[in-house]
Amino acid sequence: MPAPLDAPLLLGQLLLERGAIRQADLDRALELQGGVGGRIGSLLVRIGALSEDQLIEALSAQLRLPVAGRELPLPAGLADWRLPGGADVALDWMQDRDVLLWEDDQGRAWCASRDPLDSELLEALAYLWPQRAIGMVLAPSQLLERTLDTLVQEQRGGDAWASDDVRHLRELAEEAPVVELVNSLLAQAVEQRASDIHLEPEESQFVVRFRIDGVLYSRLRLPRERFNAVASRLKLISGMDIAERRLPQDGRLSVRASGQAMDIRASALPGVHGESIVLRLLPKERKDLGLERLGMAPDHLHILRGWSREAHGIVLVTGPTGSGKSTTLYATLAASNDGMKKIITVEDPVEFQLPGITQIQTQADIGLTFASVLRSILRQDPDVIMVGEIRDRETAEIAIQSALTGHLVLSTVHTNDALAAFTRLIDMGVEPFLVATPLKGVQAQRLVRRLCPHCARPAQVLPDAIVEETGQWAARVYGADAPPAKWMEAVGCPRCQNTGYQGRVGIYELVPVDEAMQQAVVSGATHPQLRAMARERGFRFLREDGLLKAWQGITTVDEVLRVTAV
Repeated sequence: MPAPLDAPLLLGQLLLERGAIRQADLDRALELQGGVGGRIGSLLVRIGALSEDQLIEALSAQLRLPVAGRELPLPAGLADWRLPGGADVALDWMQDRDVLLWEDDQGRAWCASRDPLDSELLEALAYLWPQRAIGMVLAPSQLLERTLDTLVQEQRGGDAWASDDVRHLRELAEEAPVVELVNSLLAQAVEQRASDIHLEPEESQFVVRFRIDGVLYSRLRLPRERFNAVASRLKLISGMDIAERRLPQDGRLSVRASGQAMDIRASALPGVHGESIVLRLLPKERKDLGLERLGMAPDHLHILRGWSREAHGIVLVTGPTGSGKSTTLYATLAASNDGMKKIITVEDPVEFQLPGITQIQTQADIGLTFASVLRSILRQDPDVIMVGEIRDRETAEIAIQSALTGHLVLSTVHTNDALAAFTRLIDMGVEPFLVATPLKGVQAQRLVRRLCPHCARPAQVLPDAIVEETGQWAARVYGADAPPAKWMEAVGCPRCQNTGYQGRVGIYELVPVDEAMQQAVVSGATHPQLRAMARERGFRFLREDGLLKAWQGITTVDEVLRVTAV
């Protein structure tokens, strides 16, 4: 029978001391416990105040129990255990209890469970095996479910989750195991600083991947049969149609996960083996929207501050999806917002809500497009307008007319570098003189991963050309105040999940548009010619700005070369 467990500290108090939850979270969970019952840890996970991983760690410390998958193996097979009548341990019984029983190589018996204090479980184990000492092990729900699913497939073929019936899918989506799995995925993603969650079905399994610091990492693999229920749950809570699986769909939801309030954009795209679902995680509260937090060098910061104070004209920020363009625009808006200007944004979607600013969400299905909103915005007497993205000629022309009539317009376009913005607008059908005249500046940016401060070490060998060139840029940017070079390289440790990096920082190229450059655009100058003009004026490009950050020890040369495709 299992050994009795004692709990020297109340779990809620332990979590408060660790800083994992707030007192308000504990009070809310206690109130919920008084109404519906249940364990305080599970209730904290349910309301989004805590991730399951944090709960397991706290329970392990509280009860002095090992954690399966970290300290002990959890084999995917049934041990040769017998019930009193001589029958094998019933798989149904283990599934109902959410437990797994096995023997290790030394013949010791173990029971893995999410709740080792469950009185009914302890009584059942004591009744079935009264003479046997059973060690209790904490196990996350995903680990238990994955192992038990494997056993189901081995014994039964595992088709219980594969139904396509809409009513059945809706029922599965509301069942506790599916709800807990989805909540746990969201909490883990928030805890690990993921920006996106990818659920990708394959022929025999589906994979869950997190995008952390711009790189995708596999986090979970489950049988394909479970995908329909998980996908239905995500579609249900994000407002999509569960029955529609042939057409792309978009949805949105707000949740609280791992103690943080999050807005989530959901996208479902039909594929060969099922719908690929991607969730973009957007924290509702952002404290890093100041220009000084963008990681710009002093000269770039000076240029961007000047653009934010312009009375009229267009400032374009360019780069691929996920390069931080929206964050830069929000920071620029915050710098422009002195309380004496009317600022209006039109976005798809509104990613962060800013005080003192009118923000509009486009809805193409009812005709509320960028172009139609822009026409109405001009009747609101704005000083500053932010257009989330210039995608077509109509939007571009209205934005340009707004800039020519006394408004400051901030927007983004998808290009590889700053000066390609001219070519992109001309390709949309805008006349070159209309492109050149209102533009005050163009900016390109990328995000590179920051070195983990806990494990980074000095770089051993670097190319002389890179060291010499970057030293010249450092002298030009920082002058006599330039600190000595601090080249570093990534190593990897548990705090950064052995990646060597933790967080991201922007690298930039900013090109003010003067009269000579305007004339060059109007006369049909090519992209290489415009880059040569920018170089003559002493502007540095993405690669050079990135190497300047590597020179400061913020990132590595390898990371800069990876992001700038050199």
